[in-house]
Amino acid sequence: MSAERIAVFCVGNRLMLDDGVGPAVFDELAAYELPENVEVLDVGCMSLAMVGYVERCDYLVTVDAIDGTGEPAGTVFEFAPEDMARHTGAMASLHDLKLVDLFDAAELMGYTARGRCFGMQVANRTPEMVTIGLTPAVFDNLPLLVDTVLADLVRNGVEVRHRQTGELVEPGWHHQLA
Repeated sequence: MSAERIAVFCVGNRLMLDDGVGPAVFDELAAYELPENVEVLDVGCMSLAMVGYVERCDYLVTVDAIDGTGEPAGTVFEFAPEDMARHTGAMASLHDLKLVDLFDAAELMGYTARGRCFGMQVANRTPEMVTIGLTPAVFDNLPLLVDTVLADLVRNGVEVRHRQTGELVEPGWHHQLA
């Protein structure tokens, strides 16, 4: 079991359709038991106030909606924070503060942490009105994004169990929507 301090940031606005993919992952992760050294947070839109988590954590995971990849909606991506564009366009987060920016600010303050980003290409990031929910392509692929986050935690030595069944999450595990 990993003794590292780990935080999972689920980023997004659940009132703005596919922008709510991070909070949807947060909701789905509630089906799993995680050790005390792992904290899962619905952070809304990240801010520099999150620097404190970089100070306290060894490893940070960010789950966010992304756009501009040229891939179909619902496609899941995994990348390092430094691979996230610092501007809009390909592989751009939908939020002004990206994980790489957070790490840069933390580094200036003397804090370091490793991290990984997981994102899903959205279909509609700007609904005309407040819309709770996900478009069909994003919703249908939500289990794949949850599986990807769980696999990363397991790969980093975290013991994860399904709350209802007690089953250990191992390679080949597939999340079922709650």
